[in-house]
Amino acid sequence: MRQTMRSVLRNRRIYNSIKRRTLSSTGIDPIVHVDHVDHVPPIIVSAEPQKAVVGKGGISAKIIADSHYHDRRITTFELEYMRFIHPEFMTHRLLSKNSESSRAVPVSSMIKSIQNNVASPVHWGKNKRGMQAVEENDTMVSIPWSLSPTSHLDHTLQMGPEQAWRDACLSAISYANAFSDAGYHKQIVNRLLEPFKMMKIVCTATEFDNFFWLRRHADAQPEIKELADVMYRAREMSQPTFMPSNSYHLPYVTSDVKRQCDMTDNPMSAALKVSASCCAQVSYRKTDQSLSKAARIYQMLVESVPMHASPFEHQARPATPGDMHGFYDTGDSSPITHVSRDCSYWSGNLRWWVQYRHEIEDNTCWHYTDVE
Repeated sequence: MRQTMRSVLRNRRIYNSIKRRTLSSTGIDPIVHVDHVDHVPPIIVSAEPQKAVVGKGGISAKIIADSHYHDRRITTFELEYMRFIHPEFMTHRLLSKNSESSRAVPVSSMIKSIQNNVASPVHWGKNKRGMQAVEENDTMVSIPWSLSPTSHLDHTLQMGPEQAWRDACLSAISYANAFSDAGYHKQIVNRLLEPFKMMKIVCTATEFDNFFWLRRHADAQPEIKELADVMYRAREMSQPTFMPSNSYHLPYVTSDVKRQCDMTDNPMSAALKVSASCCAQVSYRKTDQSLSKAARIYQMLVESVPMHASPFEHQARPATPGDMHGFYDTGDSSPITHVSRDCSYWSGNLRWWVQYRHEIEDNTCWHYTDVE
């Protein structure tokens, strides 16, 4: 599609005027501006630890990197929310995400996490027609004694909604342990536990308006509305760090990490590896910021077949006039992937920022062939 669009433009007499108009819309004169590029790109820390904004049910949002290039902002969150709202969050395609994986976390760790913090609804809505529950319900739940792992009585139990939910969680843990003892893989066993799991996710975007517009609305499910509310509050309170055009937005690269990277032969390369590594480690719910760990995970991500490129969507640098010219002049080698109708330049799902993923060769398969 990109090649088709360029071909059409090149065959029209208005091509050059479109090019001048889109480049000038950046606020930078494409003729007289020359980017200042240091021999060694500086590592700018925009990822000092911040306090999480915590909402109902343990839902939390913590900004781990917040950068701007003039009026163009990019923000990375570390989020904690209920696994049962994850499918709703995943529908927002302008947000790059890496999340804790049920296929990666050992069953024993999954159970321990649930026992420490059971994911449960923040609003016990009363049944009605439609998707939105308005009135809350406090009716007792009738549970047959044979289904309750906490009962030894031969009759029906009456429980409040919170207690009944926790009882269901204990039952799921019992069945998960039984499957695990029988030798079943965690990618199967952990599915029994997902309704009761709080999960960790890292999320990066330049465009949050549509997400807030949809999910802070009264019609949204209460749990994802709570998530959107804490994200909005965290972003409003955060002061983004200015990012020069020759540096990168680097989640998880703190001042301590920067000092480690500055001692290497290529500090920026090391910082990019640490950042991508930590974003990938969210799958395991761990964060090891060491250079040795970063090198191992980077090699696994890049050299694996197929390549696992999503952790490289969280690092980005400001788009420059050179990138914008390159979109028209160098074909598919440009990290700029498309231009929207408002003449904004995009790299993947980031507007006015070059996504590191699109600077890595063969980061996506475009011509799949059956290998069997």
